[in-house]
Amino acid sequence: MKNALFYEVKDDGTVVCFLCPQKCIIKEGRRGGCGVRENRGGTLFTLVYGSVSSMAVDPIEKKPLFHFYPGSPIFSISTVGCNLHCQNCQNWEISQASIESGFTRDFSPEEIVRRIKGSGSKFIAYTYNEPFIWYEFVYDVAKLAHQEGIKNVLVTNGYVMEEPLREIAPYIDAANVDVKSMK
Repeated sequence: MKNALFYEVKDDGTVVCFLCPQKCIIKEGRRGGCGVRENRGGTLFTLVYGSVSSMAVDPIEKKPLFHFYPGSPIFSISTVGCNLHCQNCQNWEISQASIESGFTRDFSPEEIVRRIKGSGSKFIAYTYNEPFIWYEFVYDVAKLAHQEGIKNVLVTNGYVMEEPLREIAPYIDAANVDVKSMK
């Protein structure tokens, strides 16, 4: 558990999360709509810092990116939760799971970068669920990976506020924003 970024504390101890446009108003002991950001004593915490639910090496075309280093393997990671609850989500087992589901393992940013290098890939994708809901970890991994010459890819629903996007943008090399409005 780690202090979250992008929130404001109200006089009554509730917090307003400014990570995504939902701007969840979170009472003491409660979580935001993503299920992974919790108010404890007027401090917003991320419950999924370093909690990895899935880790794999995929073809980059699976992201799907077809004109960004085609034919390259990409190291892919995710956590649990999402700031959207799409009816036909292809990864609902991950995106709608809670941190209490017990199928995450903890990793440090340094461990993730070591695993990327060990996989033979020069790329990492934050994918399978919404990467912005575990912003603090994605940011730390992306910054470290960038310093090591590893390219960062976001596979996202794009439902994020401008400030967090601007802060992480210098470390992101490519992104796929999935359209989530069709039935």
